[in-house]
Amino acid sequence: MTSTGSGPHVACSTAAFFARPLGRAFAAIADAGFDAVEVMVTRDPDTQNGDRLRALADEHRLGIRAIHAPFLLMTRRVWGTDPVGKIDRAIEVAERAEVPLVVVHPPYRWQTGYRRWVDEDLRTLRERTGVRVGVENMFPLTLAKRAVAFHAHDVLGDLDRFPDVVLDTSHAAVAGLDLLETYRELRERLVHVHLSNNAGRGWDSHAAVDTGVLPLDALLDALAEDGFSGTVSLELDLRPALDDAARLRDVLRRNLEFCRARLPVAS
Repeated sequence: MTSTGSGPHVACSTAAFFARPLGRAFAAIADAGFDAVEVMVTRDPDTQNGDRLRALADEHRLGIRAIHAPFLLMTRRVWGTDPVGKIDRAIEVAERAEVPLVVVHPPYRWQTGYRRWVDEDLRTLRERTGVRVGVENMFPLTLAKRAVAFHAHDVLGDLDRFPDVVLDTSHAAVAGLDLLETYRELRERLVHVHLSNNAGRGWDSHAAVDTGVLPLDALLDALAEDGFSGTVSLELDLRPALDDAARLRDVLRRNLEFCRARLPVAS
């Protein structure tokens, strides 16, 4: 099992604050008791500037454990449309902000240039930059009642070629995978976890950790037992609570305590 530093660390992703200023997201995350974040790159200029990230992190006394490159549908035009170009820009920001990991999505079937870059250049990237690139598991989409895999192989086969991988628990649920078996298959290359629960209804719900069908307690116990030293990043759908500061703080604290109760404290 690989790691991104001493740990495990527990972080909160800013993905849930997508349309909010990054400074507001950092403030809410720090107020809930977190000491680390994962930054989702969006159209917000603060998410794209390493110096600004470092300043905000210092202001709120937060460590930045990962930067998620703009691979979402909503960020498809951020930093252009070339996935390799997006990764290069994310690495530049990570180096500037002293962040150890960039999270990306695997290639789609038609992205032949990206697939070729993965095979030829990805494994030597960390030696050249000092930044890991972790690739997360995705899931098939259902079109006309038929599951269609848009990525290069099957759901986990997508990750075979990558030296460092990211386990997204909600994505695993949508793909119909057994979470603990998936973890065991990926753990030797696992550097980062996107933790959330799932409603079990076939869509990517990113529910609170104590609401859903996934055995997240057992997964965290396994991470602790195996000495995982990467980051567990809570990637939650917080939309119902974003406009209620007290409720938001309660939700974030409850999810944080769920993790801290099962994971040893990072050194």
